[in-house]
Amino acid sequence: MFYYLFILAVGAERLVELAVSRRNSRWSFDHGGREFGQGHYPVMVAMHTLLLVACVLEVAVLHRPFVPWLGWPMLAVVAASTVLRWWCVATLGKHWNPRLIVIPNAQLVQRGPYRWLHHPNYTAVTAEVIALPLVHSAWLTAIVFTIGNALVLNIRIRAENTALGYA
Repeated sequence: MFYYLFILAVGAERLVELAVSRRNSRWSFDHGGREFGQGHYPVMVAMHTLLLVACVLEVAVLHRPFVPWLGWPMLAVVAASTVLRWWCVATLGKHWNPRLIVIPNAQLVQRGPYRWLHHPNYTAVTAEVIALPLVHSAWLTAIVFTIGNALVLNIRIRAENTALGYA
């Protein structure tokens, strides 16, 4: 029961992210922002929504148990990845968005987690996609969505690197 409430809380947190994203999108477009990679964005949204659904379904239908030696560390990974993602949001401020919107002549951020990584948000997302299902030993969901996430991020990171002038 607690796992289902946990997944519900993660879903609620995603809705907060969407609200921040909408506000930041309007600001970015008002400041000349141009969107790249529109084709893969709906796939990302669908994948992250289905991840939450699959976590619940695998645990409920296949009766996956909570295994403390696995579940507690995975919960810590989810918590750490959430902290890292929100650190990215705070560092980028109005420039943060899951959509790929680039404002001409904006300086690349090189503070916060961006001091060490080009894409710290994707590091956090990858950790979460692996760990969230494993909190309650939903290993099939972890495998399927880790592979799906890798495929989507491969496309996303190439598009983002091109849009930001890395490539």
